[in-house]
Formats: sequence, structure tokens, C-alpha cells
Amino acid sequence: MQVSETLNSGLKREIKVTVPASDMEARLLERLENAKKTIRLKGFRPGKVPLQYLRRLYGKSFMAEVVNEMLTESSQSILSERGERAAMQPEVSMTEDEQEAEKILSGGADLEFSLSYEIIPPIEIKDVSAIKITRPIYDVTDEEVDEQILRVADSARTYEPKDGKVEKGDKVTIDYLGKLNGEPFEGGSAEDSEVVIGHGQFIPGFEDELEGLKKDDRKTFSITFPEDYPAQHLAGREVEFDITVKQVEAPQELQINDDLAQKLGLESAEKLREIIRGQLESQYGQVTRQKAKRQLLDALDEAYKFEAPSKLIEAEFDNIWSQVTRDLEAAGRTFEDEETTEEEAREEYRKLAERRVRLGLVLAQIGEEASIQVSEDEMQRTLIETIRRYPQDQQQQIYDFYRQSPQALASVRAPLFEEKVVDHLLGQVDVTDQKVSREELLADDEDEETGTPEEKKAAKKTAKKTEEKAE
Repeated sequence: MQVSETLNSGLKREIKVTVPASDMEARLLERLENAKKTIRLKGFRPGKVPLQYLRRLYGKSFMAEVVNEMLTESSQSILSERGERAAMQPEVSMTEDEQEAEKILSGGADLEFSLSYEIIPPIEIKDVSAIKITRPIYDVTDEEVDEQILRVADSARTYEPKDGKVEKGDKVTIDYLGKLNGEPFEGGSAEDSEVVIGHGQFIPGFEDELEGLKKDDRKTFSITFPEDYPAQHLAGREVEFDITVKQVEAPQELQINDDLAQKLGLESAEKLREIIRGQLESQYGQVTRQKAKRQLLDALDEAYKFEAPSKLIEAEFDNIWSQVTRDLEAAGRTFEDEETTEEEAREEYRKLAERRVRLGLVLAQIGEEASIQVSEDEMQRTLIETIRRYPQDQQQQIYDFYRQSPQALASVRAPLFEEKVVDHLLGQVDVTDQKVSREELLADDEDEETGTPEEKKAAKKTAKKTEEKAE
């Protein structure tokens, strides 16, 4: 096999490979000899089929297999001999001339092809002990635990009928009929529907219209569906509702005691407090970790400046851009609504893609040198958590898909590996814990100097979710 480099520019490489016809012939004969022992043909005893006869029957198909083997093996061996790692699977180019291809399959011509690929640049791992990180820590208060218990326990709250007007917190039983352009619309009516005022069960403004009414009252009012309402035929449209109040019930006071805990399936109020405190600490801990991780990644971003493979960046950008456009479409929004243009957004997300690829390569190199591994048990636990998000009747099918797809399994492993590398690095950098208030922990980081705009948005989103759970 003759190998010559035809392109070496930056990270781009192109290699021309020539496999002599004699080498191909030797492989073909070896394959035919092996086949001779097992092939059964009418008129011949087992193992006695003449080699030339077999070649006439199967020569071209066997040679096609030899060509495929050579293409695969050559890519691996050439990269190994050159001490290079390809960023993505090398692209193989070979003749498209039918006559030339026929000669190769007939054993009358050398196999010539080229490999095009980008290499992963060598990364020299740097000392991180000088990196300083301030980790915000919030101590959950007893008052917040009790407040959260009452919110969680709202499902166990009892209600008693009342004769007065509907107020915040009351449970109201109603019949309602919604009409669009004077005609009832699908899903816009119900009987004996229970609404707890202030819980936001209906579209914004609906529950406000019920306040001040009494049992047996009737009311007709108009209300506009949100612009991002999932049902497109109702999004942003004004509809009219006819409602009848059938019952009004006032909430009874909740007390945090063993009786309440038992209604929630626990043995005592102490156990209830313990569980709620643990949940809150876990939720705030996620925000703490994300802020510490972002500071770490910002420091690594400053420390490692190198050219990243363009095809990896392009693939990452395509993933990001697809998600961005799907989210905008689902929300019924445009780039103009986000106070930007498509061109500016593309530029910003391309920078984010380049940062992610570069940091991904750095973390991968650090993890490799630190011999960090993701165990089979860790993979199994995460895979089970992943498939539980799907309907139960689809879970076995999803599980089989992941187990049979190396690429799908890699998508499960990658975030696990990254988090383990981050843990490894957080144990090496200079971390200072700083006690902060809940408001400071959950505050938006837009005014901070660390992080890209998109990563700040991601942190803000996580903090918002945590805040919503806490409330």
C-alpha cells in the first residue's frame, strides 16, 4: 500500500492511497480459499469446487467486500501510523468511472482512493490550581421549609361549602361553555369543573372573572388566549365564555403535624420536613453547581485558545440552530421579538458552537489523562431515567434503541463523562464558598462578566425553574 499526503493545511489533511492490484488479488484468493471449504454447489463434492469456478461465480462480489475492508482498515491504520486523531470519520473519495471500477473488481487495476479529514489538535493540559472560583452557597431556612410544605400539602387541603363570594384560594365548581365567533369550540366546555382560584389552572384572566361571584351566579365574559397557546386556532384569539357557579368552597387551614404528614404518605412531620429540606437543598445546589461550573468553563475558555475542527463546529452549530428555531416556532416568536436579527443570532450561536467544541475537546483530553471512566452501572441508571420520560408502552422499544445504537449510547455517556471531569477539576482549583441569600443565588447573571450570553440564559433558565419549584 502506497500512501502520500496531498494536503496539510491547518487541521485539514488529505491522503492519497494506492493499493496494488496484486495485494487485492492476494486477499481475494484468500477469501475464495476460505469459501471453498464451506460453499455447497450442485455437482461438486464439499471442498472440491475448483477455485477458478468459484472466482467466476463470486469473484466480483468478493472483491467488492475486499475493497470495503481495505477502505476501512486503511483509514484506521493510516491515522494510527501518523499519530493523528480524526475529528470525524474520514471522507473517502474514489473513482466514479464505471469502466475503472469494473477493472478494480475484476482484479485488473490498482485501488486508488483519497482520505479527507480534520485532525483533533494536540492539547497540552495546563495546571488549573491557580484558577479561583467563588461558589455561592444558600442555607435553606426553617421558614422556607414550612412554606414549601404548605404548598406541597395543598393537594391534601380540605374545603368546606360557603355562602359568600368567591375569593382567592376558594375552590369553585362551575359549568362553562366557550364560543369562538359565536360557535362552541372543541375542548371549550365542561360540567362540574373544579377551579382553585389563584392556582392558574385556566388561561390568564379566567380565574379573575370568577372572583366576587356566588353560588348559582351566571356570567358571560370575553377573554383572549395567549399568543403562544398550543392550539393554533385559539392562540391570540378572543373567545366568549358562559359560566354557571354550582358550588363555592373555602379552604380549611393546614397545620404541619403528623396528621398532615400521614395524608401525604409519610409517618411524621419530622420526616416530611427532612424530605422537603432535602429537595430544596438539591434544587438550590443545582444552581450553585451550575454557577461554579460556568466559572470553571470560563477560566478554561481563557486558558485554551486553539483552532477547533470546522466540521465539529458546523455539526454543533446545526444542533443548536435546529433547537433555537424549533423553540421560536413553538412559541410563535421571531428573532425580531428577541430583539435581534437572524444574521446576528447565527453569528452569536456559531461563537457558542465553537466554544462548546473547544471546551469539549479540552474536557475530553483532561478526562483521558485522568483516566476518568463512566461505569456500566452509571450508564444503566441514567438510561433508565431517560426512558422513564417516555410513555410506559414505549419504554422497552426506547431502551432497545439505545442499547443497539452506539451513537445514542454516546449521547447518554457524554454528559455523564463531562460532569465527572468537572468534579475532578473542581477538586483541583481554588474554590471559595460564599454564603448568599436566596435572591442572590437565583439572581440573573446578565451583569456579570463571566459566561457567554447563551450560557447566562441557560443558567437563568435553571434558576427560574428552581425558583418556581420552591414557590
